[in-house]
Amino acid sequence: MALLDKDIREPLFQFLEQTYHKIRIIEEKNMGRSRADILMVTEDALYGIEIKSDHDSYTRLARQVDDYDRFFDYNFAAVGSSHAGHIEEHIPDYWGIITIDEVDGKPDFYILRKPQLNPRLDPSEKIRILWRPELAHIQELNDMPAYRNRSKLFVEQKILERVPPDVLRAQLSDELFERDYTTIRERINAYRTANGRKPRRRRRVRRKRYKSSM
Repeated sequence: MALLDKDIREPLFQFLEQTYHKIRIIEEKNMGRSRADILMVTEDALYGIEIKSDHDSYTRLARQVDDYDRFFDYNFAAVGSSHAGHIEEHIPDYWGIITIDEVDGKPDFYILRKPQLNPRLDPSEKIRILWRPELAHIQELNDMPAYRNRSKLFVEQKILERVPPDVLRAQLSDELFERDYTTIRERINAYRTANGRKPRRRRRVRRKRYKSSM
């Protein structure tokens, strides 16, 4: 019986942790017009991972590739055995490929192709992943002005102008390692209050499931 997405995820997280060691996994991350199955944070890079089980099609893959490429330093397609022979026809040659086979009823993973640095990454899109308090911390680390009355977009652009890319990659990863989804509203409201803005009203949000290996 072919493996389903739900059968793949947890074993895949364990495989990624064994392969990359210090990681954090954030699932179902919105980016552009798509939703990344997995955002994997390492110490100096973000990896997008799109899962295609044997039951999935390539219907949305072209759009997903465009969106992944805007946001992530490296990208992987993790594919079931039925896709392994022809996935290369559907993704750029700088994407990595993880094959997923079924062995004794369990998924078995193999890196068929390592990813290369994404040449189409847009730093102005990648930095949008950070929340405003996280941006403020990066400003502080780099002795930048607070820009309290300026927009988030303005702050993002100033950080991109002022902080060397290698430094920013590591600092952005650090922020995501430390991110706590249980306290986000409190952090944002504390930031807004400290900067003379009204706290946001409470509203229902869809909780993101994540796994940290720290």
